[in-house]
Amino acid sequence: MGNPFQDQLLKAGVVNKKQVKKAKHDHRVTKKKNKNKPAKEGPTKLQLEQAAEKERVKVLNQKRRAEQQQQENQAQIKQLIDQNRLKQNSRGEPYNFVDGTKIKRIFVAGDIAEQISCGKAGIVRSAAGYAVVPRKIAEQIASRGNDVVLVLHDGKPEDY
Repeated sequence: MGNPFQDQLLKAGVVNKKQVKKAKHDHRVTKKKNKNKPAKEGPTKLQLEQAAEKERVKVLNQKRRAEQQQQENQAQIKQLIDQNRLKQNSRGEPYNFVDGTKIKRIFVAGDIAEQISCGKAGIVRSAAGYAVVPRKIAEQIASRGNDVVLVLHDGKPEDY
């Protein structure tokens, strides 16, 4: 038989051959079932690594989308400024405004300076320096990037 304990039980007459054969069969069947059944104790190391990788990819995709959105906004701002820029006149009237902590000056025609003062036009920062654009365009630019619009009055002329 192979198992000395089973041989001793057979010689003593406690069990017969049929019972020994059934015990071996049952043992083999339970071993086979346990071999195919995965342990359900908790997430495995592989599952944890896959979950961490998914989370990392998700965060990277969000960053990529945010960067892409920012680039699209910058391109739209540039296009809006280039298409809707009002003409500046180097011999015109000077208009002073604040950019950060510095006072800057641009020269514009008298009617455009009045439009800026009344809030019908605004001053925006562009790649080429500063540009004067109509109020509607300045509001569109402000919705895409608020730090680009430097001067946009509320429409009421200020009394000095």
